Amino acid sequence: QVQLVESGGGSVQAGGSLRLSCAAFGYTYNLYCMGWFRQAPGKEREGVATIDGDGSTGYADSVKGRFTISQDNAKNTLYLQMNSLKPEDTAMYYCAAAVSCGLWSGGYWGQGTQVTVSS
Repeated sequence: QVQLVESGGGSVQAGGSLRLSCAAFGYTYNLYCMGWFRQAPGKEREGVATIDGDGSTGYADSVKGRFTISQDNAKNTLYLQMNSLKPEDTAMYYCAAAVSCGLWSGGYWGQGTQVTVSS
């Protein structure tokens, strides 16, 4: 069993920065891919950024150049550095882990951390 715990959310003004963290507990050795997703009220969940076991990253077009995903394997922690935040980035952000990128429905999810960006 794997538990993912997000932290670092909060309220910031547009143009500000936040760093989200996701600590993974349990048997994580077969989890090849980790990612950040977000869901705003009334909208579908969308992928924000992913990172695989080889360190390859992927980003949604809406966050490219502003967000950076990284991981510290020694700490079993995933990060999302968010710069130049915009009001449209306001959402609940979720961390996820899976055995393969794309197989998120069969993976593990955190409880989420709220990010609110005011104009």
